[in-house]
Amino acid sequence: MLKIGVDAMGGDFAPEAAVKGAVMALGAVDAESRIVLFGDRERIEAVLAAEGCPAERFDIVHTTEVIEMGDHPAKAFQAKADSSITVGFGHLAKGAVHGFASAGSTGAMMVGSMYAVKPIEGVIRPTISSAVPTVSGRPALLLDVGLNVDCRPEVLAQYGLIGAIYSEAVLGVERPRVALLNIGEEEAKGNAQTKAAHELMKADGRYDFVGNIEGSHLFSGKVADVIVCDGFVGNTALKMAEGFFRINRALGCADNPFWAAMNYENVGGTPVLGVNAPVVIGHGCSSPLAIKNMILTTERCVRADLSGKLRAAFGN
Repeated sequence: MLKIGVDAMGGDFAPEAAVKGAVMALGAVDAESRIVLFGDRERIEAVLAAEGCPAERFDIVHTTEVIEMGDHPAKAFQAKADSSITVGFGHLAKGAVHGFASAGSTGAMMVGSMYAVKPIEGVIRPTISSAVPTVSGRPALLLDVGLNVDCRPEVLAQYGLIGAIYSEAVLGVERPRVALLNIGEEEAKGNAQTKAAHELMKADGRYDFVGNIEGSHLFSGKVADVIVCDGFVGNTALKMAEGFFRINRALGCADNPFWAAMNYENVGGTPVLGVNAPVVIGHGCSSPLAIKNMILTTERCVRADLSGKLRAAFGN
């Protein structure tokens, strides 16, 4: 039985949105998957009753505390030992759940990722990524999108390997093409960071490095399936794309598959890559639909044995 842990108390609209999203996910997860809700049992069961869903459809782990968005992440993770996030990571670390997802405090989720399940040996810095739509119809992977705003070239080179493994294992892209986001396609373009990273990625034979990619090709799907950059650049690019989505939706021009795939609700959450167990972080304002898709992303990461594949790659 595969168990997916969900922070029922995480997010701006918890527990209602989180529990409703979990109910929506029941019909979409595999029959052999079981959703485990961490949080206030009484409040969780009240939402389930309002939804007409028997509480027995879930495992519920009762917790009495919540890490709030304004709390100091590291201090709260330790001080609030009975919070839904801390208890959830405890279960993940000991294998009682196989993946954990939350739309709660991003900082606390990163603390749990780094100190409860820990980075994979050999990974310099874990990263967060985002699947972005392309006009070719299959998603591309952008990483980093905000975790590490300053990256050494060696870190960017590792992102190429991490992204290639995720793209193939979870997104189903065979032999994904990996590119480095830069100000030009020519090998000599860029700053000191990207020039050095280019040399390292070119020399790494473990993935199909296709060179530099310009921002104009990010969403074309013609050049690359995995786009590597530091978190400052990636977060800026992603938020610009989200802004264009909101503009198009406001203008009534977002009713097509490309823009639908740009909607964060359909993406669900951002996986933390490079740690020893699947961890997925959702938007704080997640709706039930976003929570549902966050759960499905977590399930895909678990079923693909993503962490195991990354451990094998870095072990070699």
